[in-house]
Amino acid sequence: MELDKILAISKKPGLYKLITQSRGGFIAESLLDQKRISVSISSNVSLLSEIAIYTLSKEVPLKTVFSNIFEKENGGQTSITPKSSKDDLEAYFFSILSDYDEDRVYASDIKKILSWYNLLNQHKLIDFKTETSVSEEEE
Repeated sequence: MELDKILAISKKPGLYKLITQSRGGFIAESLLDQKRISVSISSNVSLLSEIAIYTLSKEVPLKTVFSNIFEKENGGQTSITPKSSKDDLEAYFFSILSDYDEDRVYASDIKKILSWYNLLNQHKLIDFKTETSVSEEEE
């Protein structure tokens, strides 16, 4: 899975795939409706590969969190919806990342992570099985 080409753009729903750079920013394609948009360089954009989740001891990369969800759900969509109650979301998140920092990771963050995971999984952009087999071969 390549999260370095997947973007979260502030004030825009869903995730975007980086297509190319342009003079004043870049062109991105929505994973929701496959529409392309021009994003200015001044927009608040985050690469998923650069996002980490706070735990009590360190910051865990989003890719690791997605891997934990993938394992828990056996490669399927999440068993809980992002619209579930705050308590349900927190209980689910504790089951995938037992030491996450409750004071710095909000229910809105958990909703976003679950939505992103489901979207990436729906578009077959998450495949930890091939990564696991490659790393096992290297050992």
